[in-house]
Amino acid sequence: MSQIFTTRPEIRGTFGVVASTHWIASAVAMSMLERGGNAFDAAVAGGLTLQIVEPHLNGPSGEVPILLLPTGAERPTVLCGQGVTPAGATIAHYRSEGLTHIPGTGLLAAVIPGAFDAWMTLLRDHGRLEAADVMAPAIHYARHGHPLLARVAQSIRDISPMFREHWKSSADIFMPGGDVPETGKLFANPTLADTYQRIVDEAKTGGSREARIDRARDAFYRGFVAEAIERFATRTAVMDASGAPHKGVITAADMAGWRSSYETPLSYDYHGHTVFKTGPWGQGPVLLQQLALLKGFDIAAMDPTGPDFVHVVTECMKLAFADREAYYGDPAFGDVPMETLLSDAYNDSRRALVGEEASKELRPGTAGERTPTGEDLLRLSEMDLTAAGAGGGEPTMAHLGDRRGDTCHIDVIDRDGNMVSATPSGGWLQSSPVVPGLGFPLNSRGQMFWLKEGLPASLAPGKRPRTTLTPSIAFRDGKPYMAFGTPGGDQQDQWQTIFLLRHIHHGHDLQRAIDGPLFHTEHMPSSFYPRQAKLGCLTVEENFGPATIEALKARGHEVTVAEPWSVGRMCAAAREEDGVLKAAATPRLMQAYAMGR
Repeated sequence: MSQIFTTRPEIRGTFGVVASTHWIASAVAMSMLERGGNAFDAAVAGGLTLQIVEPHLNGPSGEVPILLLPTGAERPTVLCGQGVTPAGATIAHYRSEGLTHIPGTGLLAAVIPGAFDAWMTLLRDHGRLEAADVMAPAIHYARHGHPLLARVAQSIRDISPMFREHWKSSADIFMPGGDVPETGKLFANPTLADTYQRIVDEAKTGGSREARIDRARDAFYRGFVAEAIERFATRTAVMDASGAPHKGVITAADMAGWRSSYETPLSYDYHGHTVFKTGPWGQGPVLLQQLALLKGFDIAAMDPTGPDFVHVVTECMKLAFADREAYYGDPAFGDVPMETLLSDAYNDSRRALVGEEASKELRPGTAGERTPTGEDLLRLSEMDLTAAGAGGGEPTMAHLGDRRGDTCHIDVIDRDGNMVSATPSGGWLQSSPVVPGLGFPLNSRGQMFWLKEGLPASLAPGKRPRTTLTPSIAFRDGKPYMAFGTPGGDQQDQWQTIFLLRHIHHGHDLQRAIDGPLFHTEHMPSSFYPRQAKLGCLTVEENFGPATIEALKARGHEVTVAEPWSVGRMCAAAREEDGVLKAAATPRLMQAYAMGR
């Protein structure tokens, strides 16, 4: 979990560096480098393994945005592994079910699973190994077991009443014998192992390597996996967070018609660094907006654990996230004014709103033809918090109360300079009942849509939800430098901003920048059911110290003090100009790991 430095890539025996949110996934990714694979092979194998060892954080039906940088490329490329809504996902249908919000769990929240196609596309187009090679570790740990994390056991325990009463197929997988599995004991999912092995078997006959990988994709999206998903989702009414049972609308035809896609990233230049993010179908640009706002402050002169730093960064976060709520959505369904939102003139005017006192208002700016007010946006999220139900809300980090983790992250840089940053999520064990015969549940990413017409994030068929998943790649002085990211829902582009500021302005190395005390706000409407906002709130780790905490309270922040080492799960990997590789991972939760060889 400490920072890893390797020798220069030209020295014999160097393979690369890996950082991920689970030690087994890091080891698997490194093993792919050691057997002749590149960073893309390593990321795929590590990502598939994360589905097995962190089932409370992601799964085979989830999604993954990927930033990839082949060596010699002028800029990264986005591989969008975020699936779209089914053809039957209309506002009229959900309203006819008596719903005002899409439930945070169950079958109605499912969009097309995006992760498997994205991983296989990355492997086919940029990797060297076979599908059977990169899937083998995931199959092994699913069949023979892995030491169960305490967080997984706790997640199963928390939702066990729902499993026993309503989601029997999940109980069969995650509570074998009817009991919650023990922390540290080997836990297996042989049904999922069988599913992945069948995909490998159907893919391996004849043809080119690329053709074999495409057959693996077909087995998932146009074969037995898609058929099982339709059969279960459209014929079975299951209990969800609304407190009533509903059938889903996802079909095999929906899955057959979808593919992951390559896109050009958005970027922003900040103090010698160029940061690349996904488009506004994800929340990634909100980090770029924060940098555009913060560029007007002397961050280097601020104590990175002092009240000035926390206050200024938090107030800029509030402004950027208000614009996220007002303007972000799938750009295939309407113009998102990103050029304006990242412009100097716009952010100069927005920056003037940062005062000495904490803001208690949601204040989107005027960036397009439609200018929603903060009151309009907050009115959408007015719901009874008790409506979340078992398994509801975003499972995002234990320190936030009754919600539990939801996302993973992996960064890889190989000896040749190929670079990957990926944030897989969704399809976690709390999201939906396990699909019988497959061994995994569907995702619930559809909860990020609004059941109101005319908004950037309004529900519509074939549309991407405005996801919170947000990997990052940064150049330094015009050259490829770093891949980084974190789990954490709405907090992802807050913790990453803090990490980046401390690294750029205060000279903290990767590990020190990760280890420093963290903070975040939930001032904006949550991206997850039941979509609540907590205006003025600020969560800070206790190790900021009493002086900083009291000063923040004096400025009007509604401060919640979290335990030390409980906030954030950052990972990062970097390549220095002289070729030295390094990586770092958070010690928080004691499961992330960075390694290099």
